[in-house]
Amino acid sequence: MILIADGGSTKADWIALDKNKNEIFRARTLGLNPAVVPEEELRNRIINMFQLINVKDEVEEIHFYGAGCGTPKPVQILHNVMKSIFSNATINIAEDMLAAVYAAAGTTPSIVCILGTGSNSCYFNGSEIEMLTASLGYSIMDEASGNYFGRLLIRDYYYNKMPKTISKKFENEFNLDADYIKQHLYREPNPNMFLASFAKFMFEFKNEKYIKKLIKKGFQEFFKYRILPYKKDTDTPIYFIGSIAYYFKETLEKVANKHNLSVTGIIQRPIDNLLEFHKKNIN
Repeated sequence: MILIADGGSTKADWIALDKNKNEIFRARTLGLNPAVVPEEELRNRIINMFQLINVKDEVEEIHFYGAGCGTPKPVQILHNVMKSIFSNATINIAEDMLAAVYAAAGTTPSIVCILGTGSNSCYFNGSEIEMLTASLGYSIMDEASGNYFGRLLIRDYYYNKMPKTISKKFENEFNLDADYIKQHLYREPNPNMFLASFAKFMFEFKNEKYIKKLIKKGFQEFFKYRILPYKKDTDTPIYFIGSIAYYFKETLEKVANKHNLSVTGIIQRPIDNLLEFHKKNIN
């Protein structure tokens, strides 16, 4: 049995295949970002999914693409956790950027971007990924991501910059007690997920002027730091992965057009495209 997984910070989608690459089942766990989730919690999130545990001894191969898997130390942590569970499997772990490339571009040279709980981008030359810089995560980078917008929403609420009608709805939807927020930001695991949870508020009010302005600001920063420095010609395809790009497609396309660029494609969840790529290209 083969397991293919696309793992963000919030959730991880799994597909199990038989030896002929026919789909057996799908499962979803909580996010498995080894850069922010403690080792024991990583293990718990896997073993609590009964579909995976029921077949753990049958799994011979795992291809896991995940947030936080761009540097050796977190990759080793996640590898050790998985090996302790799937003891018979060969385990391949790569960063989620590679899954985004496979899902969106396939083998076509392109700029590929992720706008989910976190954010990132790369240029794919048809065989290798070229990165502008290593991602330093939610507290320093992650422009236009879920956690970026969550942070702006909370700041605007506390600084009274949020319109009254929207702030009232914001209060009704979330616990905005200062001690509660600080507890989750500084003492609980997964502060990036906590911040990103506030971003879902924007989906419901995406036609409000205040939200549109917020989204536009984030996308402008993302293009400034994560797309324009590649200095590619205007014919280079640009793909986006993730719900932020998917739900705010119109604003994203307007910002791209301001730079004489166009968005080639937007994929909300890459797992299906990733599966097809594996079937065709990976033995």
